[in-house]
Amino acid sequence: MKTMLLAIAMLLTPIADQTLSPAERDHAVAELESSRKAFLDATSGLSERQWNFKPAPDRWSIAECAEHIGVTETFILNLITEEALKGPGEPEKRALVQGKDSALMAMAVDRSAKFKAPEAIQPTRRWATSGEITKNVLENRARTIGFINTTQEDLRDHFMDHPVFKTLDTYQWILLTSAHMRRHTAQILEVKADPNFPKH
Repeated sequence: MKTMLLAIAMLLTPIADQTLSPAERDHAVAELESSRKAFLDATSGLSERQWNFKPAPDRWSIAECAEHIGVTETFILNLITEEALKGPGEPEKRALVQGKDSALMAMAVDRSAKFKAPEAIQPTRRWATSGEITKNVLENRARTIGFINTTQEDLRDHFMDHPVFKTLDTYQWILLTSAHMRRHTAQILEVKADPNFPKH
């Protein structure tokens, strides 16, 4: 009888919420939406000539920056959903990433530090027009926002290493996706500020 009562009590005891907190979800979505708006503000109304202008042979055009934003976003989200979240949670690693949320956002958008993108996410003219490139960027951002809004995984208990920021939890990787868009939106603004940037 005692065993049965204990079993019933266990069934009735609420299971601790292992998902993201409402504040964490709201913060990530707001950040993703804000960086998307900054990107759209920077690229709207540009001609194909402006999209494809290169300030120098070794510098990216706006089209290349935008392509890189889109392919990086889907690359990161696939790593999170198809690899990091497939394994068991590792809450013992939380101490390694404590306090990194704000720091990685600031460091990622700092254009004074240069990083070479891995070959898999370098721009290769996957799409021919600005419309196709933008469509890819927006579809991938919508997918990321949809994931954050609906996931029941605790992203704070799953981790992936970054070549610069070292260990990050998967929630921080989502924030980094947004910071990455901001970084290359700043690069787009640099291209637009070039004295040889086409007038139309």
